[in-house]
Amino acid sequence: MARKPTSKRQTAPDGEHEPTGEGYERIDQYDARTVARIGAHYGDILKAVGEDPKREGLQKTPERVAKALQYLTHGYDLDPAAILRSAMFKENYSQMVLVKDIEVYSLCEHHMLPFFGKAHIAYIPNGRITGLSKIPRVVDAFARRLQVQERLTDQIRDCIHDTLKPLGVAVVIEAAHLCMQMRGIQKQNSVTTTSAFTGIFLDDPRTREEFIKLISAKLH
Repeated sequence: MARKPTSKRQTAPDGEHEPTGEGYERIDQYDARTVARIGAHYGDILKAVGEDPKREGLQKTPERVAKALQYLTHGYDLDPAAILRSAMFKENYSQMVLVKDIEVYSLCEHHMLPFFGKAHIAYIPNGRITGLSKIPRVVDAFARRLQVQERLTDQIRDCIHDTLKPLGVAVVIEAAHLCMQMRGIQKQNSVTTTSAFTGIFLDDPRTREEFIKLISAKLH
């Protein structure tokens, strides 16, 4: 969503404009038919839980939820491997490249409740590197789907391994799951950690230990 001060009009997906009265131009890039389809279902859901979809506070809720879901699952429209290839360069660097504390936001596929935390990702190049910003973009491309943390960890590892063909890849994700904290067992302080390794991170304990030490250290 892009906001520009001074304008008072909203750009809708079909190109029509509506006054917002909020002093900025809001550009929403959503598929109008998908919003209408999802929104209709959420109108029924509001009725099913005992609410009145026509009351003032809920009149636009189905549309808002539909747009939120489109954003939270937009990873289905992204090609993570293409993201890496878009900034892939030949380079003789052969030491560990680590991007840590990458924010992760995803939806648990079992209850469609959020889980969120941090990802730490490293690879050891084998003649090719990728732009540093592409690693977090790959995380988002997989996270913005209905997920389980275990699969998310493996997908990130496999994408980097298959695309860059490095000497090894390491991925660790630490996340809190609202499906555990808000419902069910209701353990608010629980954190789930998953890991996935390839190549030298599997075969050489010293390399794996270096990775664990680096992601545990406070260097800044």
